[in-house]
Amino acid sequence: MPHAEPRTFEDLLAEGIAVPTEGWDFSWFKGRATEQRPSWGYAVSLAGHLAAATAALDIQTGGGEVLHFALGRAEKTPALTAATEGWPPNAAKATSLLRPHGTVVVAVPEDAPLPFADGAFDLISSRHPVTPHWTEIARVLEPGGTYFAQHVGPKSVFELVEYFLGPQPEESRSTRHPDHERAAAEAAGLEVVDLRAERLRVEFHDIAAVVHFLRKVIWMVPDFTVEAYEGRLRALYEQIEAEGPFVAHSTRHLFEARKPHHR
Repeated sequence: MPHAEPRTFEDLLAEGIAVPTEGWDFSWFKGRATEQRPSWGYAVSLAGHLAAATAALDIQTGGGEVLHFALGRAEKTPALTAATEGWPPNAAKATSLLRPHGTVVVAVPEDAPLPFADGAFDLISSRHPVTPHWTEIARVLEPGGTYFAQHVGPKSVFELVEYFLGPQPEESRSTRHPDHERAAAEAAGLEVVDLRAERLRVEFHDIAAVVHFLRKVIWMVPDFTVEAYEGRLRALYEQIEAEGPFVAHSTRHLFEARKPHHR
């Protein structure tokens, strides 16, 4: 909730530190940070794909929030739905959230092979996977099956990253580029049928939101601690107090690929 009275730097730091980080529920940020949403409405679109599937797998499901929403919106649900997650607190949260849907959550490290048979699923989905493992995705998709996902694009929220880390090398700016991911998917034998990218405005309205964001999305500033970056945090607190929200931009792309019937 927005605060009616100004909060001190120390109060806001304590708030940002205290908020639990498990799951991908970002409702705590209401009134503190905003992010423009992509025009395609991923979760609602996923509900439509689930309604047409018979066996679905959600990769790196986080706390299961997006899959939970989509299953609740789907006109009908697949006979079999599974999800994977590598971080134990998220896996526990996803299990609790998704069990009422009959969805099993399998604890799998994000860089490990998928523990499923070849051609086991006709739909694989993922929202913001750390790295899509295309050969594994292609392997567990049945011929004619679909991979439907929303990926984080290049230079996402880089204004905030570079505020703390300084200018980043060009190679770090080009990772996650949709053209590179298209090439990797095609090399694994998939046909890309839809690929759309958007750049979206992000605003941080207080320093607590910045602290919580960097604790939650740990790859943005990998060595982030409040103690290590207290000077930069204080300067950013003063900038927000004087000038208003810190503005950054996220990048997202919608990715849909299909496994052909004949390889």
